[in-house]
This record gives sequence, structure tokens and C-alpha cells, in this order.
Amino acid sequence: MNTQQGSDIFSAIIAAPFGAMGIRTEDGRLRELVYLPAHYQEKSAQDAVAEQAAVQVARYFDDPDFRFDLPLKEAGSAFQRRVWDTICAIPRGSVRTYGEIAKQLESAPRAVGQACGANWFPLVIPCHRVTASGGLGGFSSSDDEHGFQLGIKRWLLRHEGALALEMPWQQQSIFP
Repeated sequence: MNTQQGSDIFSAIIAAPFGAMGIRTEDGRLRELVYLPAHYQEKSAQDAVAEQAAVQVARYFDDPDFRFDLPLKEAGSAFQRRVWDTICAIPRGSVRTYGEIAKQLESAPRAVGQACGANWFPLVIPCHRVTASGGLGGFSSSDDEHGFQLGIKRWLLRHEGALALEMPWQQQSIFP
């Protein structure tokens, strides 16, 4: 397999329906999951945790009800972890708005959005289930409506059964 610029930081890279998924490990724990464009080539797992993560991510792509059980490296501030814990409680096929989560945590929607953007473990912590009050919102610190990141968010929501999801503020689906 050819080594691609940037791929050396990953402990594994697996194919994903929307491109690829980079897996980074450190000290026997998952350090980060990264959405990558399709031009990244697959890379065999370099350690046991990377192998475990690759298998579990692939299982999620096959089954949206799959539950992750990975050793995560501690990350984020106390507030970010509170947001992430709240997001983990959102059932598959459902969404919550930044405002709803902010109200639950007695915070502000922008702070919730920033915590989502700081998520080191997408899929495991399903920030894609959080939307804006007036539409899809951003994703992975990107709000380009037609960009790569929001395309992933749409794919993930479809994959989890939110395809027919109608938002209360609009008459049409959030999916083009």
C-alpha cells in the first residue's frame, strides 16, 4: 500500500460509505476518529486498539444500532464532557437542537455547538444527532451547506433512520 501524505498520523484508515475514517491511538486508547475524503487509502491497523476501533466502526457502518465499546483517551473540558454525555443519550433516529441541549444543561446553544465541534470521537459520541433550530446546523466545525462534512452528517442521519425526519420549523426534509 502506498503511504499518503498525512496518513502516517493514523494508526489505521478504513473505507467509509462517505470516504474514509482515520483512527488514531495513543497509550492503548483511542485518541481520535477523523472523517477523511475518499482519496485516503486504507491502512492496516498498527496496534490492537486500532484494530478494535476499525472493527467497531465497520460494524456501525453495517448496523446503526451497533454500540461502541472502546477505551477512549480522556479529552475535553468538564463542560464538553457534560455535553457529550447528553448527546450520547440521544436515541438513534432522533435529533435534538443545540438549544434543547443548552436548556437541559443550563448553558447556551453556541457553547453546545462549540463542544460538538471539539468532539474527538465522532460516531462514538454522535454529535451528528444535534441540529440547529432552523435547519441541519454545522458539523465537525464546518457549516458549508454543500461541503464534505455536512454530507457526512446527512449520510449518518439517513443511516440511523432519520431519512424521513421532518423538522418542526419546515415543511420539507433536512435532506436534499
